[in-house]
Amino acid sequence: MPRSGSSLFSGFRVLGLYSNHVPHALRYHLKHREFYVVTSVSRSFHTFNVSRLGIVSVSNSLADDITSLAADRMLVFTASGKLICAFARNKEVVMRYHGHKQEVRLLLPLGDQLVSADSGGDVIVWDVKGGDIYLRLNFDPGTFDVSAMMHPSTYLNKVLLGSSQGALQLWNIKTSKLLFTFPGWSAAVTVLQQSPAVDVVGVGTATGRIVIHNIRLDETLMSFTQDWGPISTLAFRTDGPPIVASGSPQGHIAFWDLERRQLVAQQRHAHITAVAAATFLHGEPLLVTNGADNAIKVWIFDQEGGGARLLRCRQGHSAPPSTIQHHGNDGKNILSAGQDGTLQSFSSVHERFNKNLGRGSVNKKKEKKKKKGLSYEELRLPAITALASGVTRQSDWDGIVACHRGRLTATTWNYQRCTMGAHHLKPPVVRKGAVATAVDITSCGNFAVIGSSCGRVDVYNLQSGLHRGCYGDDEKAHSGVVRGVATDTLNQLTLTCGSDWLLKFWRFKTRKQEEVLKLSAAPAGMKLHRDSGMLATALDDFTLAVVDIETRRVVRKFAGHHGNITGMTFSPDGRWLITTGMDCTVRTWDLPSGSLVDCFLVAMAPVGVSMSPTGDFLATAHVDSLGVYLWNNRSLCGPVGLRPLPADYQPVEETLPGVTAEDATQEVTSEEEDDAYQSAEQLGAELVTLSLMPESRWKSLLHLDTIKKRNKPVAPPAAPPTAPFFLPTVPGLTPQFALPPATKEDTQSKVLPWGSLTQRSEFGSSLESALESGSYDRPLQLLKDRGPAAVSVELTCLTSEGGGANNLLLAFIHMIDRMLASGRDFDLAHAYLALFLKLHLRELSKDAVAMEALLRLSSRLESGWAELQASFNQSLCLLSYTKSALL
Repeated sequence: MPRSGSSLFSGFRVLGLYSNHVPHALRYHLKHREFYVVTSVSRSFHTFNVSRLGIVSVSNSLADDITSLAADRMLVFTASGKLICAFARNKEVVMRYHGHKQEVRLLLPLGDQLVSADSGGDVIVWDVKGGDIYLRLNFDPGTFDVSAMMHPSTYLNKVLLGSSQGALQLWNIKTSKLLFTFPGWSAAVTVLQQSPAVDVVGVGTATGRIVIHNIRLDETLMSFTQDWGPISTLAFRTDGPPIVASGSPQGHIAFWDLERRQLVAQQRHAHITAVAAATFLHGEPLLVTNGADNAIKVWIFDQEGGGARLLRCRQGHSAPPSTIQHHGNDGKNILSAGQDGTLQSFSSVHERFNKNLGRGSVNKKKEKKKKKGLSYEELRLPAITALASGVTRQSDWDGIVACHRGRLTATTWNYQRCTMGAHHLKPPVVRKGAVATAVDITSCGNFAVIGSSCGRVDVYNLQSGLHRGCYGDDEKAHSGVVRGVATDTLNQLTLTCGSDWLLKFWRFKTRKQEEVLKLSAAPAGMKLHRDSGMLATALDDFTLAVVDIETRRVVRKFAGHHGNITGMTFSPDGRWLITTGMDCTVRTWDLPSGSLVDCFLVAMAPVGVSMSPTGDFLATAHVDSLGVYLWNNRSLCGPVGLRPLPADYQPVEETLPGVTAEDATQEVTSEEEDDAYQSAEQLGAELVTLSLMPESRWKSLLHLDTIKKRNKPVAPPAAPPTAPFFLPTVPGLTPQFALPPATKEDTQSKVLPWGSLTQRSEFGSSLESALESGSYDRPLQLLKDRGPAAVSVELTCLTSEGGGANNLLLAFIHMIDRMLASGRDFDLAHAYLALFLKLHLRELSKDAVAMEALLRLSSRLESGWAELQASFNQSLCLLSYTKSALL
């Protein structure tokens, strides 16, 4: 019976995915006072804080890839195919908008409306809250193909549309009227951007022309032209200097001064691919850019002459990885070599520990002093095909050696300095057409063994970079291409395999051949587990052979792959051999039993695999995917039943893991929503839950008399005598002052009548109604809202002398009994009960029904405290035992 997915591994997360060709969206959160950048990655989007470029949120996945992004202060809008979705809290979909018949290309939030345009010429204005279509405009793509749109500032209900034919149209989306048509500049409009000045917009064209145009006067103020092709993005600086930035498909960014009307600075190779979007932070000298090279960069303008420098960056591979390998013994860092020629290190702990070792160059000095007409590609090395790393001496010299596609020379890299090393390892005798194919570093970290396509296997010293010898009598270890090299733990043996079907054992020091093992097919690669001495070889007939280097015999053979084996790795204890193949399967072989114990399918064929030295994660790299995928080892979390799988086992596809938010300290939420965590009122009915009231609200209930006596004033407050500016006098010969007439308030008695005191309070009324209904939530909430003095007055008025009745005393006892039975507000129940008994114990002793209720309440109190005492004693006993055992 087939199992569901893998019983040994479960998807955890993916590393190294940050951005694609979709322009980013920038948001400002008033509550957090921070900018956030939203980027698209395949079928989901990621939210990063600009201050640290840490990922704070990952959205749920959609059915199709995201083609457009937009955001306002409340929601994030995405377009995938014909569907538009609105996301709240940057995670879940809260609204879907159906109505487009073609793929949606542009989105523009505008207050309570959302404007969208598709490739078929339809422009729809949506009601964001209701999801209804407010307005639909139909354009003929042959005459007016909408390619850009924007909302001019201070233009109410106005939208400016740009077309691929070059014309611009200004529409009122409320009245559905075309207000004005701009003829354009005989070039397709690619970008429309509002400038800091009202009525002035920036227009980018497909010919590389930047036009600063006043749409109110229909007047072109100035124009610039860049030589790098179409304008991919425009951004205006808002912190003072009149600068506009323009992006290009080559990855360059130009900065233009609007006052002097000239180019002031340029940032070449800001991105490897086209600049998807560039946005200036409002009021700050910071520019955020993203591109299809899987990079997000923040530039700061603090250079002389108006230039920018890179402030922070999150960058992955711009092309799929070709090989991956764990670096170090802690299993936290993964070296990844991409087809873009870069070597990067991804941390499984946090993104801030990622490292970019850069791209190799033929000669660093030539690259720094390159001629004007020489391109960068002529100085850069091609992609890495094989690499080996060691941490033993990485603090002293280079600890990484890499082979490059189509080159015989191997390069060294320094992990701690995150740069390419100083040595280029090349044999003294160069044969035409030979390339380096395999590499390994000894366990001591002093030597590197490199195999080439001409059959040579050379040894180099990593400290000096000098050639120390080669294997074979005629300087050829194999008659064919060397497919793999490895050295044992003690530097006693060197193992090599080649396309001549031979596995050879060499003495490392003397470089003499000791034994040759004939394989059943030509090996495609090999992997040595140094601790156990097991050597795994992948053969061209899609089978595996495991050789014991002590006995030098094949001890295990595995068959099951239906395509080329692309990667092999051992578990830390050497029990499992994990392989990947072009048949899109990841298989786990158990060496002691010699059987297949786990197998699962993935959507994309894996090209590399690596098991962490601690055994907690399995890392895989896949075709047409820029990330490195991590899988959890379930055997470390609990017992896993592994049984031998039959030969005809049909694996089940396992979903590739996605990105998780590492920086969970704060999550970007809507400004009008409360993002505080709402705790449950009670975790369990068997637990005792305290109230969230301050201690001063219930601790002082029994000491109110003392507090009143302490706070009693020495003398009553006396109002200061008030005299008018002109004192009134009585007419007559003798001047006499007129006394003010007595008001109704002065003549009225200040002694309250007895009838006014008999009026029942809101608490008393709710308590009386609760006695009939049996629900005491309302009177309890009224007591919680009152202070200690008000609570004392309410409890005093429960008796008939205070305006209450005897049934109110019984109702209050029932309320306390209900509180103790539920286990909630434990501290308030005891405080209210203590004050209640202090005030009314004499009256309660004369009521038989009330005394019976008090006896039941007393038994509940004793049983509750007995359970608590038992729990306290058990915890104290366990704590004492732990302290004595550890100390």
